[in-house]
Amino acid sequence: MNTDIHRLLDEAFAGVEMTPEAQDLKEEVRANLVARVDDLEASGIASGEAARRAIAELGDVRDLLEEADGAPQGAASVTPSARPAQYGYAALATRNRVRPKPGFVVRAVVWSVMIVVGVTLCTLGATGVLPLSAGPVIALLGLASTGLLLLVGDSLAQETTTNHPMPPYRAGGYGLASFLALYGLGWVGLVALQAVPIWCIVFAALGVIASIILFAFLGATQTNRHKAWTRVARDTMPPNRFDEHPEVAARFGIYTAVIWILTFVLIAVLVFTVGWWWAPVAFVGGLAAMLLLLARMLFGHSDDTSGDDTRRVDSGR
Repeated sequence: MNTDIHRLLDEAFAGVEMTPEAQDLKEEVRANLVARVDDLEASGIASGEAARRAIAELGDVRDLLEEADGAPQGAASVTPSARPAQYGYAALATRNRVRPKPGFVVRAVVWSVMIVVGVTLCTLGATGVLPLSAGPVIALLGLASTGLLLLVGDSLAQETTTNHPMPPYRAGGYGLASFLALYGLGWVGLVALQAVPIWCIVFAALGVIASIILFAFLGATQTNRHKAWTRVARDTMPPNRFDEHPEVAARFGIYTAVIWILTFVLIAVLVFTVGWWWAPVAFVGGLAAMLLLLARMLFGHSDDTSGDDTRRVDSGR
């Protein structure tokens, strides 16, 4: 167990009057810090550095105490919303900025080149532009899929300004899910281009289904990765329409699902009637319809005034 975190936490609370509320908050913070240190150590960070980084992300404990009390106490206890110069999003983002890592940039370029080269040569081989047999074409599809796996996994394992680095096993899981998705969809393309026998559609189905299952599992078990300063900044930002009207967000999700179901049905109809080259037209149409729907529902006039008034009454505003 990392013991540094307990020492650093005691130092952070030094000078704070330990009321029962403060003691409760300290124990809550301790539990969160221990979990955070475990995540950092799992990502390969040394024990002492993980403890120091977790404490640094915590910020000033007096701000946490004031937020827990809910009652300002003098100038030092002004809420973040009343101090935009210090707690505005731009100021917090600048203060918590993470410097780019040259090694990651180089790796990202290499993985991206693998994807572009693999997809390009695979497509040229499958369409007969390049004289490649099925084996090399499949190998090039594997090269592109591996590049996507490495790019996704490596990116999620990076610490960003607003998010904690994802543990390696979860980042690898998302990378594997991306690999399966691209590899499965690649098999669909090879079958459509008649570069491989039609029974190979089995491989496509296995890849896509495995990808969906893995993405669903990772999404369902995903925990909050946002840093403390991001949560503070979010409290100072005005809510958007989806936050104010959850029912509008729910309708947007349902409409989006309908749009994409109809789009995929239209793609299938076009592929089996006029040819696969018309499929991108249906995809672009579906994407445009979804974006127009998003703009309409996010920025359009609300028809939920009565519901909003009800919530205002309930909240006493």
